[in-house]
Amino acid sequence: MSDYPYADPLVDLADVQELARDLVVIPNRNVDLVPNIGLIGGTRAVLVVDTGLGPRNAEQVLRFATSYANGRRLYLTTTHFHPEHASGAQVFAGEATYLLNTAQADDLATKGEGYLGMFRQLGEPVARELEGVRIPVPDQTYDGTYELDLGGRTVQLRPTGRAHSKGDQVITVPDAGVLFTGDLAETDQFAIFPWFPPYDVDVSGIRWIEVLNRLTAENHQTVVPGHGATGNPQLLAQVRDYLVELRDETWRRRDTGMPEETTAAEIRTLMIERHPDWRLPEWIDRGVSCLCAEQP
Repeated sequence: MSDYPYADPLVDLADVQELARDLVVIPNRNVDLVPNIGLIGGTRAVLVVDTGLGPRNAEQVLRFATSYANGRRLYLTTTHFHPEHASGAQVFAGEATYLLNTAQADDLATKGEGYLGMFRQLGEPVARELEGVRIPVPDQTYDGTYELDLGGRTVQLRPTGRAHSKGDQVITVPDAGVLFTGDLAETDQFAIFPWFPPYDVDVSGIRWIEVLNRLTAENHQTVVPGHGATGNPQLLAQVRDYLVELRDETWRRRDTGMPEETTAAEIRTLMIERHPDWRLPEWIDRGVSCLCAEQP
């Protein structure tokens, strides 16, 4: 098993951020494989968005959510099926109602075990957090927008269609102007392309751009990304513009017959020059490979 060169992927409750009335985020503090986790409250219920990596992290989140809810009913949803977002869902069984869009439920059922195996190979700290994980089965699935009434506040759970994954969904809190994006948007890092042919080729750069165009047009006041700092309403446009750059630079070279390996090397250098402060440049190459396989 390879060494894991990053901080242990543990949820930290030290700096919970209040974004609006009865709406908080447990920030990921820029720790890899830790997502931003949301709690959205109404008079009758609280919705938890994402679980963290594995049961131990999810137990922390559940304890915090139970205290935060203070007797209110708990719901859980996840932005997509990748392990740092959904692999703690089993901990919520019997404590919260797990709501999930149909496409994400299918991702969990068909690809969940494969992703757990892949993540366990990242290093011992990750494998440790994934001990005992079971693929969760949602209590309720839906197609199209699901409106969840928490009591005096309605939250919208909206599948986007194929983009970062087949089962992506965003969570919107209309009265607060807050949008949870999952890994459709991340702050100050290169977009994660889970392009692993032949095992998983569901990510689509073209569709991802279309989704971000729609979300950008909605003019949300606060954006909670899958990873990285929360708040910047311009983040959706910034990620969209990067994906457009990546697409255009890739296709321009591909259409001249340049080999994919050369294309990736040139674009990696170019993107790092354009975004010198961004993290995780290793995802640039997978983005190039994905876009090389896509057609306008």
